[in-house]
Amino acid sequence: MEISNDIKYIGVNDHTIDMFEGQYIVPNGMSYNSYVILDDKIAVLDTVDLDFKAEWLNNLDKALNGRVPDYLIVHHMEPDHSSIIKDFTDKYNNAVVVASMAAFNMMKNMYGQDYNPNKLVVKEGDELPLGKHTLRFVQAPNVHWPEVIMSYDMCDKVLFSADAFGKFGANDIEDPEGWACEARRYYFGIVGRFGVNVQNVLKKLQALEINTICSLHGPVLNDNISYYIGLYDTWSKYEPEAKGVSICYTSVYGNTKNAVLYLEEKLKDKGVEVEVFDLARDDMAEAIESAFELDRLVLATTTYNGGMFPFMETFINTLAEHNYQNRRIALVENGMWGPMANKAMKAKLEGFKDITFAENNVTIKGALNDEYKAKLDALADELAK
Repeated sequence: MEISNDIKYIGVNDHTIDMFEGQYIVPNGMSYNSYVILDDKIAVLDTVDLDFKAEWLNNLDKALNGRVPDYLIVHHMEPDHSSIIKDFTDKYNNAVVVASMAAFNMMKNMYGQDYNPNKLVVKEGDELPLGKHTLRFVQAPNVHWPEVIMSYDMCDKVLFSADAFGKFGANDIEDPEGWACEARRYYFGIVGRFGVNVQNVLKKLQALEINTICSLHGPVLNDNISYYIGLYDTWSKYEPEAKGVSICYTSVYGNTKNAVLYLEEKLKDKGVEVEVFDLARDDMAEAIESAFELDRLVLATTTYNGGMFPFMETFINTLAEHNYQNRRIALVENGMWGPMANKAMKAKLEGFKDITFAENNVTIKGALNDEYKAKLDALADELAK
């Protein structure tokens, strides 16, 4: 695939990935993107996962068409982008490896080499001339690892953004939901904790005219660039993207589930967008995504060992790890003889930034009845305002 006359895509698609030992469900696989700039000097931008070494080296050979690369740019040291560095340098032993100092330290720790004397340490604002193309480097620490750099091709106005602006999904499978859905889940799962760092990079990017974004995961973005940058701005400020209620629950014998379904129906009757997740059975990463996308959140769970059900505790802990903030939260608990879940949930949530609690939090003792329905009606009225 051509990015421009001189920039070629040489990445691969992975359909058997077990993402972070099963932490993320990726039914459509994952892409590992890599690029090459063919100029007076040739720069290869990142490698791919070790399992795809032969395919990637073949893609590179085809793109080179008999030429020899001068540089390997390492934007990010996660193994799915760096594990073939040694194979590359063994084959092209005169090529210079270009990376941040932090990345070279990681290379030493991960692969036992620092690539002296063929190494070039770059930092913010440094430039690498290739001919008519010149790469300008942008430091992007903690987006999402501390060593990350981005590079900007000043000729074709292409931003090589490392993992930023990436998404789940292989590039040879069409995503009917578009870029944003899996990019949002990817962002909040992997980058979301580092909103301040993302904001710092976005401020740097304001000075650049960007026609194309080449991430290390997902499709090449070359239309409506302001849309993608705008969503990253919203996400990294922890602002809601849309109005609606995300209901995340656990239920042991079905009574709490019945309460959630009743609340869902009442909210939808009032024209409120609602998304519902069973934290014990649904993909928790999808629930996290929904909680960040929408401006209101309902947490409903059973009392368990004097606290909350374990899946709910894991969910709240995950929200905390990703700096969840700036939302309204309502609590629903069920406890036959000693309901304590709301107290336990609120104790954890009170440390979150800019959280507003609903006035009509609900306590249920057992099965849903008219009394509890009336309480859920009042909660629905409050959340719908």
